[in-house]
Amino acid sequence: MKASSMTKLFYMIATLLMASTAVHSDELERAYQKEYAYLKAQKAELEKRLISDKAQQEIDLNASRGKIEELQKKLLAVSEAAKISGEKLEKLNKELAEKEENGGLTGNIVNQARLTLEPYGIMLAEGNQTTDLQKIQQAFAASQKLYGELSSLRNEKGEFYLPDGKKVKGDIVKVGNIAAYGIAKEAAGALAPAGEGAYKLWNAVGSSDDAKAMFAKEKSDTIDIFVYENLDKEVDYVKEKTIEDTLEDGGIIGYITFGLGIFGLVLLGLRTINLIQASSNVNEIATIVVEKVQSGKKHEALEAIKKYEGSTARVIKSALRNIDKDREHIEDVIMENILNESSQIDKFGSFVLVIAAVAPLLGLLGTVTGMIETFDIITEFGTGDPKLLSGGISAALVTTMQGLIVAIPLLLLGNLLSGWAQNIKDSMEQNALHIVNLYEKYRD
Repeated sequence: MKASSMTKLFYMIATLLMASTAVHSDELERAYQKEYAYLKAQKAELEKRLISDKAQQEIDLNASRGKIEELQKKLLAVSEAAKISGEKLEKLNKELAEKEENGGLTGNIVNQARLTLEPYGIMLAEGNQTTDLQKIQQAFAASQKLYGELSSLRNEKGEFYLPDGKKVKGDIVKVGNIAAYGIAKEAAGALAPAGEGAYKLWNAVGSSDDAKAMFAKEKSDTIDIFVYENLDKEVDYVKEKTIEDTLEDGGIIGYITFGLGIFGLVLLGLRTINLIQASSNVNEIATIVVEKVQSGKKHEALEAIKKYEGSTARVIKSALRNIDKDREHIEDVIMENILNESSQIDKFGSFVLVIAAVAPLLGLLGTVTGMIETFDIITEFGTGDPKLLSGGISAALVTTMQGLIVAIPLLLLGNLLSGWAQNIKDSMEQNALHIVNLYEKYRD
């Protein structure tokens, strides 16, 4: 009974659940359909709005493209105008710079022309009423006229100094603006600058006849002439240097070098006398000894050369005294005597060569000292006076010349005498051994 009740109850519950589920499904379906219809309407609205927005966007994009193209055209036009303006500005700046440069250049030309022409008494116009171009034209015309005058041969009355300092009046023949001749009762010849625009008779050329020919405008194949740069600075007379002047230019080192040279020459003379004595009667002694040895008269040979003096005689005498001894002993005796004679034969030779080596070094020392003094002068007085500098450099180089003058002959003659001394020693050895060989040959 209970089981059937439960079954019924179960069926009832199941029936209720199925009925409620059917009712709920219908409601859901209607809700879904309603939502679907709403979403579909929204989709259609959005699609319509999207089409409208795309159309408006295309219109706006086309409008923007048109504006961009218009702006690009304006930008190109502005850039082209700016480029043209820049080129015009650059051209104007260049023209302005050229005008400023030309203005400064013409001003410099005018100033240079004024400074060049004023010493000749030609004055250019002053003030702003005359332009620089007009001043240049004026200077050019004046220069042409002045060039014609200065490049011609012209005679003038004037004054010049004689070599003794006397001032005389006469005719001055000017050769352009580079040379002049003076003709006076006292003397005639080429003229040189005496300073401050004055002339003096030059003492280094025999130009008296040339001066007279120039005055008469006669042609000559050759002329003695003194060419000068200007008359503002005096030119010293030509003075031939003597040995005393050269020694004086070298200073203390020059005198020392000269003294060494004299001492070296004395030593050379003494060495020459010594070598002459050492080599005297060599052939005569050798001939006498050879004849005596070949005839077996050894003791007579020694007696025959007893009166002879000199290195060769002493070496041969020593060989003859020991000629009966062993060959090795005889050769030792000969070499010992040659070594003993070498000190006498080579006497003064090393001193001469030392002087020949020291003399150039002394000259170099004098040159360095002189150059230092020259640079001291430059430091004190500057480089404005080339004559002062050239004189200092010339004096500095004199010591080098003196050193070479002393060294070259001493070195040459010293080596020649050394060769002569070596020949004497070789001759002594050769003659002594020759005598020994002959004695052994005839003794056997």
